[in-house]
Amino acid sequence: MHEYSIVQALLQQCEHHAEANDAQKVTKVVIKIGVLSGVEPHLLQTAFDTFKEDTVCYDAILEIIHQKVVIHCNDCKDDFTIEKHEYACPSCGGSSVKIVDGEELLLMQLEME
Repeated sequence: MHEYSIVQALLQQCEHHAEANDAQKVTKVVIKIGVLSGVEPHLLQTAFDTFKEDTVCYDAILEIIHQKVVIHCNDCKDDFTIEKHEYACPSCGGSSVKIVDGEELLLMQLEME
């Protein structure tokens, strides 16, 4: 499961930010996971809970924001959130679209003490 390596990298980022801000611990970690990221949120949660024990995140809550796919239509010049994996503009029906959100996993916020 690559979720374990993702969590290890996330915890390293938390350690770095805590050290840079003279924080003793991280109390909350907020991440955004795109539906096309290939990351399983429940497995990531389990990995986080497993590996956080010996880090500054030992008492932290992991909050996961689920990001739907957002496309940009090059014809209409508008952005649309899509529910299905149909990559056509819901407004004009055009197929000249690009994905602008929903593929990544991002660290959005840390709360530290």
